[in-house]
Amino acid sequence: MTREERKVILASSLGTVFEWYDFYLYGSLAAIIGAKFFSQFPEGTRNIFALLAFAAGFLVRPFGALVFGRLGDLVGRKYTFLVTILIMGASTFVVGILPTSDQIGISAAIILIILRCLQGLALGGEYGGAATYVAEHAPHGRRGFYTSFIQITATGGLFLSLLVILFARSALGEAAFLDWGWRIPFLVSILLLGISVWIRMQLQESPAFKKMKEEGTHSKAPLTEAFGQWKNAKVAILALLGLVAGQAVVWYTGQFYALFFINSILKVDGYTSNLLIAWALLIGSGGFVLFGWLSDKIGRKPIILGGCLLAAVTYFPLFKLLSAEANPSLHAAHRDIAVVVQADPADCSFQFNPVGTARFTNSCDIAKSGLARLSVNYSVENAPPGSVATVRIGQTSLAANTPDFTQALGAAVTAAGYPAASNPSVVKMAHPFDIFREQVAVSILVLTLLVIYVTMVYGPIAAALVELFPTRIRYTSMSLPYHIGNGWFGGLLPATSFAMIAQTGDVYYGLWYPVVIALATVVIGAFFVPETKDRDIFAEDTADRSPAEPVARPSRY
Repeated sequence: MTREERKVILASSLGTVFEWYDFYLYGSLAAIIGAKFFSQFPEGTRNIFALLAFAAGFLVRPFGALVFGRLGDLVGRKYTFLVTILIMGASTFVVGILPTSDQIGISAAIILIILRCLQGLALGGEYGGAATYVAEHAPHGRRGFYTSFIQITATGGLFLSLLVILFARSALGEAAFLDWGWRIPFLVSILLLGISVWIRMQLQESPAFKKMKEEGTHSKAPLTEAFGQWKNAKVAILALLGLVAGQAVVWYTGQFYALFFINSILKVDGYTSNLLIAWALLIGSGGFVLFGWLSDKIGRKPIILGGCLLAAVTYFPLFKLLSAEANPSLHAAHRDIAVVVQADPADCSFQFNPVGTARFTNSCDIAKSGLARLSVNYSVENAPPGSVATVRIGQTSLAANTPDFTQALGAAVTAAGYPAASNPSVVKMAHPFDIFREQVAVSILVLTLLVIYVTMVYGPIAAALVELFPTRIRYTSMSLPYHIGNGWFGGLLPATSFAMIAQTGDVYYGLWYPVVIALATVVIGAFFVPETKDRDIFAEDTADRSPAEPVARPSRY
């Protein structure tokens, strides 16, 4: 790897780490931010703001892909991802100095939503630019290895955000952190932004794009050419369904759903949950580069689809093993204690609530959501039409319209043998290096295996997407399926999985969401997506030239 190639990879990867760091901060501190900016408003207003904040985080990303993908194919890769990182970094810093709603009223919430929308748009444009830029500098036959450094950035950003938050919490104490210390991780982003912009300013434009621009052969209407022509749109659809959808659910399951599962389902405290995930990320993240390099040898599809297949086959036993290790008392209660909900089926809703704003008030929904929040396994029996839902725990029955039902339900399941949230069998880390006890070590091992699946599907994905599209529309074409897959298929995974758990009463049932999508991706990808590792990504740049015109590959420098 030459000095110039190292600089290209460092600048692209480091900037993307900072972008993901900025993006993840909001998710990690969402509860605190909600209390500072939304809780003072009437419920209807607060719900609208929560919905907008959620939309910015996930649903806006594909629109950023369209806006900045088009700009990248019209103006250039370098300048576009300079713009995206400036927008992301500045928006995050302003969150750190933004007055709360106690100080400036509803204006604080409105400004926060605008900043979140800008963050989502910028992230939608950042990934495609960085991946395209690195791939167009990479030597033929090494694109998987070179772009794998971009792939490690999302995990790196998550890891960095967790470390900064843990450090600030430990240094300041919980009270000070909740009061004002939560601003520190956002303010730190200005330093990261300065470093990233300085490095990126040293770069030159992608040689392939620069050559096309000089010759006037770049696309004049990237959106129309990428998605208005069936030959290109078909490839984007196949890339989404045959590669990215499975990659997205495996990625979100291995990192975000795993964190949700051990924290919310297994009742592991937040400090330990974050440390377990951080250790798994630290140990497993080298797989991004390993599988990117390996994809140059054996192909993109075998690794991506193999990761999807392994995940689909092993998720259920792995999560059950994680449950048995991290909270053995709860795991035993799931196995041994029978809980039954008797309800009129017409009284039961599918509790899909991605922004936490919906209110499920039917007696069946109250019973199911209460049990799901307590991590109780239960079965459902049909009751006569119009009857009030009841929960039967051994010889005890509780009607869902009982006064103080939530408290009575908690007491009843505890009396039946379900452990309290603070039971001594739950895994707990005393400090960051408390990793040599069997319970902690096995939990980290299981989480690391989930991260390795993430590296299998995610390490080669940038190279695979870059190789599917010609230079003239590459930025636009690869960005949209990537962000639809990861923003929508992946982003909706925690809410969908929780709704599936509440619907069925099985704490593992939510895993069917990633399993089914991963298996569908394996089938579609195996039969309809071509292998691209040996493809010359510059071949189409000269395919339409007249015989009189010279044919030359672009220099990489």
